[in-house]
Parts: sequence; structure tokens; C-alpha cells
Amino acid sequence: MSLHQRPYNPARYLIGGFLALILLGSLLLTLPAATRSEGISYLDALFTATSAVCLTGLVVVDTGTFFSPFGQVVIMGLIFIGTLGFMTMATMVFIFLGRRISLRDRLLVKEMLNQESLTGLIPLVKAIVLLVVLCELAGAALLSIRFIPQMGWEEGLFFALFHAVSAFGNAGFDLFGNFNSLTAFPSDYLVNVVILVLFILGGLGFMVIFDLVKCFHRRHRLSLHSRLVLVISLTLLLGGGAAILALEFANPDTLGPLSPGGKIFAAFFTAATPRSGGFSMVRTAALGMPSLLIIMALMFIGGSPASGGGGIKTTTFGAVVIALLALVRGREQPVIFNRTIPFSQVFKAVAIIAAMVFLLFLTALVLTFFENYTFLELVFEAVSAVCTVGLSLGITPELSEPSKAMLIFAMFAGRLGPLTIVLALSQRQPGQGEIHYPEEKLLIG
Repeated sequence: MSLHQRPYNPARYLIGGFLALILLGSLLLTLPAATRSEGISYLDALFTATSAVCLTGLVVVDTGTFFSPFGQVVIMGLIFIGTLGFMTMATMVFIFLGRRISLRDRLLVKEMLNQESLTGLIPLVKAIVLLVVLCELAGAALLSIRFIPQMGWEEGLFFALFHAVSAFGNAGFDLFGNFNSLTAFPSDYLVNVVILVLFILGGLGFMVIFDLVKCFHRRHRLSLHSRLVLVISLTLLLGGGAAILALEFANPDTLGPLSPGGKIFAAFFTAATPRSGGFSMVRTAALGMPSLLIIMALMFIGGSPASGGGGIKTTTFGAVVIALLALVRGREQPVIFNRTIPFSQVFKAVAIIAAMVFLLFLTALVLTFFENYTFLELVFEAVSAVCTVGLSLGITPELSEPSKAMLIFAMFAGRLGPLTIVLALSQRQPGQGEIHYPEEKLLIG
């Protein structure tokens, strides 16, 4: 290799692909045909396109009333590609065109799907596309039972398909109008259950879903990754739901007016959606401060790897907790389900959390410079953007241009991962040319 030739860095290509998709989407949204009456500024179009591609759901204009059907189709397309990942989509296009998939393309797919090996990548890509399409079509079919009688065939089918794509992708975009999300349908269990199931499945990750399917079809033992994802996801759902139910049970602006069954369902829906779903059955701004703090913690943990979920990811959280428990118990190795987690993965998990905390601090700091909202409102907005959730206390449309620009960067970096950004800027790959020095202990704690 030439001395002037840079080593191949997949992270740079991932960033470039996402940037190109966002820029294309933002240009389409600025077209006169994309809005119903008035035009949209380029910054707001860029914000919307970034939010859609990064599966966030934060919006500066109301999707249902501001954008035309063409604009809504563009947003849905950006969400769909964002769910698959642009390299998965590009790989499928290459397959349909009969083009050979190069080694560089395979390395990009491997990096994007967080796989350890190049073996079986193309069948995996095909399976992911099939899974996404089947889940979204199934969700759309169920939602159309409600929307077609209300809106007619054409509008009802599009309404159902848009929300199925948004829900499975953990994007949180909706067409209900006036930034209401699902708050106008607290007792519509058909709509709410379908959307809940879709974004929970979408947040588990493709590998976990495939692992579960194998268990149903034949005798197959779940991998350590799948077991840990399922245990943590269930724990967060049940623990968060029970806490929100207790805290909001008598709140007249949230769970108070609902029936006992409605309160339980809404509480667990509210605990599930911060994991990157972005939909809301109750007004987020009406929740009490303890509930908002719990929701911010759930947003920070987020979904699972190789999914539409954001945050630090469930397995990252799990690895650090397992290492902490091993330290408390005096064990030399972090062990879970009779399996030892390598220290290299614990080190990576700690680095991811540190990078996310830094990005959160930077985002909140910039917002406090330019906005006069309360500290809680600004921190909540920062966590929602960095963790690509889309929940808001209602301040997003009123933010200044510098704050919107900061949130665009936060959503982009949060979706790709701060470490991916760092690796893209680095001149060498992790471990390349690494020099091993003598060890020396620090005083920790």
C-alpha cells in the first residue's frame, strides 16, 4: 500500500451514505409539491429529513397538516430506508440489477449490521428486507381495519401504511395532526396495540427476531445476545410501566381520566415508547417530573443493536451492569447465564456510554445558550435528539435556528453513534499498529 494511501475506513462511507440520503431528502422536501400551502425553509427541511432518516421523530412542523401527500411519501421513504440502513437498501438494488457485491460493499454492510463475520451477509440482507416488509405490511393491514372505514380506501390505506412504517422503524412520525400523536385515541386498543407491538419488535433488533423465529421452527437455543436483550427489555418495560402507573395514576392530565385497564395499558405504553418508539398516548408535557426523569433514563438506554432503536443500546447497558455486579461480588470476570463477557466488550460499552454522555452534555449546553426554556425542557429535548426517540415537551417547533442545527447534528451523531464519528475522523483502524506499554495502576474511586 502506498504511503499516501489512507487505510479503508468503513465508518467514513457510512457517514457519507447517511449524509447523502439526508441531503437528498431535504431537497425533495423543499419542493413546492411537498407542502400543502406555504413553503418550508431549508433548515426545517433538513431537520425533518435528518429526523426521518435517523428514525428520531422530532418535528418542527406538523407532519399531518403541513406536508402534502407527496411530502409525506418522501418522509415515509426516508424512514423505510433509515430502518433498513442505506447499505442494506443499496445491496438489494445491486442484487436486483444483477451487479456483483464487492468486498468493500460487504465490509460496509458488516459494519452497519454490527456483524463479526462476512459469512452469510447477502442472505442476511435478503432476510432483513423480507422481515421489514412483512412486518410493516402486516401492521398496515391491521391498522387499515380502523382507518379505511373512517377515511376511505385510498387515504385509509396510506394512513395505515405510513404509521406501520413509522412504528416498526421506531421513527415516531404520525399524521394525526396538531402534534397530537396518539393522545386523541387513548381507548383505541386496535391502533395502540398494533403500533406498540410494531415498535417493540422493531426495537429488539433483526438478530433477536431471527433467533426467536428459529426457536419456534426447530429446537434452537437462544444466543447470549438474544437472551440478554429480552431480559433487559422485559425488565425495563415492566419496571418502567409499574413506576409510571404508580406516579401518574391520579394525574388528571395523564392517566387519571382513564379506566383501570386503560391506565395500566397507557402506563406500559408510556414506558415502552421512550425506548425509541416516539409515539405517545398521553401528553408528555403533562407528566410529573419523576415520570419525566424515568422516561429520560429509558431514552438513554434505548433499543437494541441492529434495530431502529437509539440510545446506548440494551446490551451496552447490560454489559456495564454485569461488570458492576461482578466487581461488587468480588469476581474477576463478568459472567451472565454461565457465559463470560470479554473485557474488550465491557471496555467498548464504557466508551460508548462516555461518548453519549459527552454528546448529551454538548447538546444541552448549546441549547441553554440560545433558549429561555426551563432546564428540564432543554435536557429532555437533548436526550430525545441524541437518543433518537422523538418525544418532546412541546418546544421543538419554537427553537431558534442555532438550536435546530445543534439537534440536527445530535440526531445524526446519535443514530450513527459518537464512536463511529470518531473512527471516521481517525487515521487508523482500532488496534492497527498498537504499541503495548507496561501496566501501572491508578487510584480509582
